Amino acid sequence: MAIDKNTMLENCKKWCQNTLMETLEIEFIDAGDGFLKAQMPVNPRVHQPMGLLHGGASVALAESVGSAASLMFIDPEKQEVRGIEISANHVKSKRAGMVYGTAKIIHKGRMVHLWEVRITDENDLLISLCKITNIVLDRTK
Repeated sequence: MAIDKNTMLENCKKWCQNTLMETLEIEFIDAGDGFLKAQMPVNPRVHQPMGLLHGGASVALAESVGSAASLMFIDPEKQEVRGIEISANHVKSKRAGMVYGTAKIIHKGRMVHLWEVRITDENDLLISLCKITNIVLDRTK
């Protein structure tokens, strides 16, 4: 099932209401063939005690964009997505500004989707490199 960019971004905006994504101010900003991109501000809301971007906030961004990206390939009326594994390598710190998480499909199976999520800053410097595995489940009644 293919979904157009504007519909995907509008759906993501709706799905984020009253969730962790809203709390972290994650906003989905671009979508295309096999990718989805979101941004998140780096401010005290996502800092660890030393004033740096918390690794957990980076992972939350990666899981949010990677899980939402799988929605491009399913029928949300009949199926749902669950993240079943995520890994992250944090390679650079960040104190302020914006980070961008871009999920790109690595493997799209019938039941398993594997995504690479690159988290970069405004200068396209790599902050974290993540991998997320999602499972596609049939919705139960």
